[in-house]
Amino acid sequence: QVRESGGGSVQAGGSLELSCTTSGYIFRSCDMQWYRQAPGQERELLATISRDGTARYVDAVKGRFTISQDSATNTAYLRMSGLKIDDTAVYICAAQPPYRDGTYDYSRCGLGYWGQGTQVTVSS
Repeated sequence: QVRESGGGSVQAGGSLELSCTTSGYIFRSCDMQWYRQAPGQERELLATISRDGTARYVDAVKGRFTISQDSATNTAYLRMSGLKIDDTAVYICAAQPPYRDGTYDYSRCGLGYWGQGTQVTVSS
């Protein structure tokens, strides 16, 4: 239901763009999010983009990563620049129920959908 692409190896300081495609219904019904999980660490939310295009980031990636979307192709993107060795992880796309006014809206997105992840390796 959700599929990532674009991972790979890059040198520190470089850039990479990840893509996440899904169905039209899921894309219209859910917020799209990017997470990452490094070996031995918890899964970490990086960025969210709402259906109205509002983007939110965690402090660790603010200013370096950009989340965007293309409604014509039902695709969310994560553009990563200034990559650091610590950014090495499996990057995972998720379509999640919208969170508005202190509550989740499960009416259309349900419990959400997860991709399998794509590996990003940053080397010195």
